[in-house]
Amino acid sequence: MGTDPIFPERKLDEKWGLSLIFEKAFGYLAAVFLAAMMLLTVADVALRAVFNRPIHGTFELIELCLACTIFVALPAVFLRDEHLVVDVVDHLARPAVVRLLDLFGAIASLAVLALMFWQMVPLARDMQEFGDVTADLSIPKLFYWIPVLLGVGASALATLAFIARWRR
Repeated sequence: MGTDPIFPERKLDEKWGLSLIFEKAFGYLAAVFLAAMMLLTVADVALRAVFNRPIHGTFELIELCLACTIFVALPAVFLRDEHLVVDVVDHLARPAVVRLLDLFGAIASLAVLALMFWQMVPLARDMQEFGDVTADLSIPKLFYWIPVLLGVGASALATLAFIARWRR
């Protein structure tokens, strides 16, 4: 099969193909939310400066876009294995030790992500049951939890995929 145009070291096969699709989908979706946040901020500042008429509820919309940007981008980071790392040990240890450290980091990440997801679901459910909404636009707070839960859950699945591919 061919190679990935963005990551030439990757061969496109069935395993990488599905991973690549999800990685790009999460990345592009996060970029859309980031662009929306930027455009909304520019429009709000311009309308405030020129007409003294800011956009009502900008803060809440920016807050929602920020949650979407961060948590929707998180699975793409896990799928690309592009975390911020301190690689001091990488230069001193043998490659086999470094690989074991990578596995340990993935297992620790999976544990933390699973714990986060497990603790967040009841909070999201409570907000939905109580009907919590934002102050200005009355946006249901559940809309803030959807990207968070999606991002954390998909990141946990991406970590599982990394662990499954680790021995290869």
